[in-house]
Amino acid sequence: MSVLKIARMGHPVLLRRAAEVDDLASPEFARLLADMAETLADSGGVGLAAPQVFVSRRVFLFQVPASRSDNGVALALRAIVNPVITPLSDERVLGWEGCLSIPGLRAVVPRYKRIRLTGLLPDGASVDDVLTGFAARVAQHEADHLDGILYPMRMEDFRYFGYNEELERNPVPLPEI
Repeated sequence: MSVLKIARMGHPVLLRRAAEVDDLASPEFARLLADMAETLADSGGVGLAAPQVFVSRRVFLFQVPASRSDNGVALALRAIVNPVITPLSDERVLGWEGCLSIPGLRAVVPRYKRIRLTGLLPDGASVDDVLTGFAARVAQHEADHLDGILYPMRMEDFRYFGYNEELERNPVPLPEI
């Protein structure tokens, strides 16, 4: 396994729609997932999409620590292949987001409060989950990467965009949606 280099905002791989994964059983795909898991662990992040490691394929990894989950229970690291996100209502919530491809910055981004996540696990089993809260936010953020969308493209108010150090020194409350 290897820690992979992470593409940063401005690289074209982050701005295009990734291709479907069609061979889940290939050794190359298994290695990609292992390398992505190692890269995510090394970064300290909660999600990583294949385009972020310069591979234009529709797969992402995500996890939710217990401290950030709705019910205090962690969601273990999962790989979702060829994911589809379906909002379950029009209700959106605002929350702070950062991105491994945009280091040192974060912003307030609107996301659907409740979604359905469908797709495949790496072994080919189907996924059909309803996600809320932070899990829904992370899944939407990572799925956006597969469509060439970075979180600043979703922002509605650039007053809530800044460097992590400045925002830690000068906390900004979330606005109302």
